Amino acid sequence: MNRYHAWRASRARAAAGFVYQPEPRTIGRFAKGRQIIGGQFLFAGHLIEAPGVSIWDIKSPDLAFETELHSFEWLDDLAAVGDSAARGLAQTWTQEWIARFGKGRGIGWTPDLTGRRLIRWINHALFLLNGQGREATEGYYQSLAHQTTYLGRRWHVATPGLPRFEALTGLVYSGLALLGMERSIGEALDALERECAEQVDAGGGLPTRNPEELLEVFQLLNWAATALSEADKRIPPDQIAAMDRIAPTLRALRHADGGLARFHGGGRGLDGRLDTALAQSGIRTPPRDGLAMGFARLSAARTTVIVDAAPPPLGPTSHNAHASTLAFELTSGRRPLIVNCGSGKPFGEAWRSAGRATPSHSTLMIDGYSSSRLGGRRRIAGYDREYLIETPRDVRLKQIGDEGGTGLIAGHDGYVSTHGLTHVRAIDLSSNGRGVAGEDTLAVVNDEDRPLFKRAMDRSKLQGIAFKVRFHLHPEVDAEINMKGAAVSLALKSGEIWVFRHDGVATLTVEPSVYLEKGRVRPRPSQQIVLSHVALEDATRVRWTLAKATDTPAYIRDIERDDDLYS
Repeated sequence: MNRYHAWRASRARAAAGFVYQPEPRTIGRFAKGRQIIGGQFLFAGHLIEAPGVSIWDIKSPDLAFETELHSFEWLDDLAAVGDSAARGLAQTWTQEWIARFGKGRGIGWTPDLTGRRLIRWINHALFLLNGQGREATEGYYQSLAHQTTYLGRRWHVATPGLPRFEALTGLVYSGLALLGMERSIGEALDALERECAEQVDAGGGLPTRNPEELLEVFQLLNWAATALSEADKRIPPDQIAAMDRIAPTLRALRHADGGLARFHGGGRGLDGRLDTALAQSGIRTPPRDGLAMGFARLSAARTTVIVDAAPPPLGPTSHNAHASTLAFELTSGRRPLIVNCGSGKPFGEAWRSAGRATPSHSTLMIDGYSSSRLGGRRRIAGYDREYLIETPRDVRLKQIGDEGGTGLIAGHDGYVSTHGLTHVRAIDLSSNGRGVAGEDTLAVVNDEDRPLFKRAMDRSKLQGIAFKVRFHLHPEVDAEINMKGAAVSLALKSGEIWVFRHDGVATLTVEPSVYLEKGRVRPRPSQQIVLSHVALEDATRVRWTLAKATDTPAYIRDIERDDDLYS
């Protein structure tokens, strides 16, 4: 069906040129551009070395790899290099795409990919046309018209959310930039306005709860708004309102190092992309107070702590959801310290499943059970075993702030149906940002949960319910456990030393972990601190602290005495 519509669009009259001179707004990576010029193609977690081979002659290892090729995002990287070699490859490969796929062949004819591709072709128009002859230039404009006409007919079949934003932004972009394509603008703007109202909630978040995806949507809206302004066109009110809601949410999800919190399939984002998008928008609203897209933020001085304080997405938006409820990340200055493993999607289905499970996040997990349902009750592969998955239906949060610091107490019921136990996590960040104190509790909080706890104890033959609290470390953190096993010294590349301590109730170990990072061929090895313990009573606590080497913060206030989440 897509091929038929693409073929029909190929009969469209060529665009006559540009209304204004396009300027590149997409950010590329110089290093990756040099790799591409050298014949090293790293896409979707696969590295193929093929010097002197056209990008369209590479045998794609999977659909994700081929999708990245047809998106033309690599054009940003070649433009970042910008020399004659980069320009020559960009021009040759673009003309080859037109010849091979321009009339509807290949996988690139979907609304979201077409929108993504159009934006790059227009952004880098001068790069692609410089020195080109008449035939190549006419072919370029003809293809732009084909793709714009196709988008005008097919944008509505794109999946709501980021794919549809990509399709509509590409349609608006080309309609404003190209002579003869103006007829597509009105319908595209109406649809973009509806999408803003329906997909961006009152708190500036998306249903997927993916921070990097939120940045991508914000960036698309920013580009569309800039193009409208340059064309002296009115920006739709709902688009402006959506951007105004998103900006403070993104600031709340931004760590001290400028990267985004890595949850629900999202990465930290390319260096500088978040700050550039916020600066270009001109929206200066400070970080959102309270929850931002379901995340709680604690910050003091140069330290940020971001906690997932809501249930994972369910339903149509759950395909990339992670079982990360109450997991946190901590960044000190420009250096991440505590992280989540991240999205394993670029490394294949097994890593994708492993990255979604609770053991891949810095939180508590009852042995053999993940805290959240991801698309139904089933088993998914972990590192060396399988984890049953349950759903937290009730997630509660209380934020605390005083002159001594800032903190939160949160809880979820993901283990109630199987064990009668609620996970309660308390985190305090000192006012100078040099110390974090935490407490993780498994407790029976309601009388109706007590029989469930008793049955779980019976299943264990009264040996107790084993659980672990994990703290995944960034790969650039060097961890060294002391001889008595009471503390772990954590050395950052900046020279800072943080010390992890616990109250001695649990068993402390330092174990292997992985850091799943986009743009790499394989997962990066890292480490994790693990506190292992057994719940034998109605309430079992594990207390821990993280502090710079010269600081020794007191343990957090007693939850049972001060917490009213379940009273």
